[in-house]
Amino acid sequence: QVQLVESGGGSVQAGGSLRLSCSASRTIRGTYVAWFRQAPGKEREAIACIKPRGNAGYADSETGRFAISQDKSKNTLYLQIDNLKPEDTAMYYCAAGGTACVNAQTYTYWGQGTQVTVSS
Repeated sequence: QVQLVESGGGSVQAGGSLRLSCSASRTIRGTYVAWFRQAPGKEREAIACIKPRGNAGYADSETGRFAISQDKSKNTLYLQIDNLKPEDTAMYYCAAGGTACVNAQTYTYWGQGTQVTVSS
């Protein structure tokens, strides 16, 4: 089992920045870790992942404003979001144990999420 705990969400004004964190109880070698988000009434969508070799991958729709990173010594995954927009308002989830970068169905472990609310 892997426990994931997200933090760092909050209410911000458009144009601001946030850094989300995801603390994992342990790592799983050879698998993907990722960030997803889900807005009310919308399907969950992928943002970015860290691949088993440590390089990052991003969903086609997410370029420029998002940056994923990890600190292996702390078992922590991060998501930096810059120039926040109202449409970024969503619950943000980290996931682990994946076998494909942006395919949510391949991930075994999920956190409870951290809410990001962006006002105009």
